[in-house]
Amino acid sequence: MTSCDIVVAGHLCLDVTPKFRITGARSLAELLRPGSLVHVDECVISTGGPVSNTGISLNTIGAHAVLMGKVGDDAFGRVVIEKMRERGFGDGIQIVPGEQTSYTIVIAPPGVDRVFLHNPGANNTYGADDVDYSLLDGARAFHFGYPPLMERMYRNGGAELIEMFKRAKQRGVTTSLDMSLPDPRSAAGQTDWDAILRKLLPFVDVFLPSAEEMLLFLERAEFLRKMERAAAQGEELLRQLEPADYSRLAGRLIEYGAGVVTLKSGYRGIYVRTAGPDRLRRFGRATVGDLDDWSHRELWEPAFHVDAVVSATGSGDSAIAGFLASFLRHESLEDALRYATAAGRQNVLVHDATSGIRSFEHTRAELPSLRKSALDID
Repeated sequence: MTSCDIVVAGHLCLDVTPKFRITGARSLAELLRPGSLVHVDECVISTGGPVSNTGISLNTIGAHAVLMGKVGDDAFGRVVIEKMRERGFGDGIQIVPGEQTSYTIVIAPPGVDRVFLHNPGANNTYGADDVDYSLLDGARAFHFGYPPLMERMYRNGGAELIEMFKRAKQRGVTTSLDMSLPDPRSAAGQTDWDAILRKLLPFVDVFLPSAEEMLLFLERAEFLRKMERAAAQGEELLRQLEPADYSRLAGRLIEYGAGVVTLKSGYRGIYVRTAGPDRLRRFGRATVGDLDDWSHRELWEPAFHVDAVVSATGSGDSAIAGFLASFLRHESLEDALRYATAAGRQNVLVHDATSGIRSFEHTRAELPSLRKSALDID
């Protein structure tokens, strides 16, 4: 039986990221005009998705993570396996004959919000039986990511997703879950996620979605209204969210059964709300360090200042790695948020999703020199 801090499973893909030059463009429409030729520099080829981004980052920070994912027997799959083996993680990746490997073309020019061209590939057939539950017997925690990008996970009322988390909890691990934001017009975007979350969250100890995702999944009409208003004002959806939105959405998720809820908010920072001690005591082998410190809390942590964002690809995955690594070390809730935002900052300073992440000790040493962004929840 393999012993580790955490098993990370779920979405895995190949990221293809062209390096854009600084042009001063303020939007993709301004930069990518029909018929134009846009000069780019070298292309960064890296693994992506939470299995890679969160899993590798956890190991870099100092937690022992075991990774499991799924690729096809094609050229992209061979590249994924090679790159994962370079980092010491290829053994947990399934190669499925006849399936395509998931890939993402990342369009991330400097100063412009990123756009992804994504093929889910083998992730669409990922089900509850694709998890090697025997590995969970030697783990303290189990983390899963991106079910909205994995068709089998959200079909049939999320039956496979719910079954997977039930089986994980039966193994005695503490569970955590990350989400992703689908196109509201897609099948995943039209899914009744509210109904799924009501059944799922009693088996999820730490829930780590973004604020935009939960607005869509829990209050679709409000999401669309805020999106329309943001577009009319020429700003991002995040700027339309008020403190009351975070508290209301997280409150519902706690009511549904989650123990800890964070709402990632990109350049604005990260919000957290926690349940009471009775729920926190029902975590698995990974427990909170100080029950009083983590119980009945509601906190906001602004993002750290960055002079220039190179790429925000995987920044949410990195923030999750910072939060979970701190949690596994029994740090305080405040410190877990601080390390989450620090890992997010490290991520946006490089083109790929993992090479900027530093060890826990390195990050702790640099924290006093970092300053917070003014773009917080207030």
